[in-house]
Amino acid sequence: MSKTVSPITAIMIICLFLNGVAALAGERFTDNEDGTVTDHELGLMWSKTDNQGDIDWKQAEKWVKYTFPYTLETQYEDWRLPTLEELKSLYLKEKGYEGYDTDCGQRVKITPEINLSCGWVWTSEKRTVSARVFNFHRGYHYTDRMVHKRAYRALPVRDLK
Repeated sequence: MSKTVSPITAIMIICLFLNGVAALAGERFTDNEDGTVTDHELGLMWSKTDNQGDIDWKQAEKWVKYTFPYTLETQYEDWRLPTLEELKSLYLKEKGYEGYDTDCGQRVKITPEINLSCGWVWTSEKRTVSARVFNFHRGYHYTDRMVHKRAYRALPVRDLK
């Protein structure tokens, strides 16, 4: 009885190999070609885009968990809002990097592998009625009430296991 590798298994092995090669080559991010980006440095998978519209914190949390996963070609589990430190790691403060203009007219300095529609992103960090927001235009964070939308966005992330 000979064992053969199914085409799906072969494709998965090739993808894992290519992701590993990118990590060894020193590239932090790999585009997974399915709407996600692998962050080799932090061991995370990010969405390539945010939710594309104003959203309050509770809506953001629900969108990330219950709506976003079904927008992808490949189904992954355990999507969540990122921590403040995870978002800070995406901010590029290198001299010479000007960032890009978002749909809302704000210039952001985020890694170019991720496309934001506006520069304020909710974090998972919350208190009773407030939560942290990270600003990719200036690279700082602040706290706002969870009911506010003010051009805030949700950027899904998940841990790689």
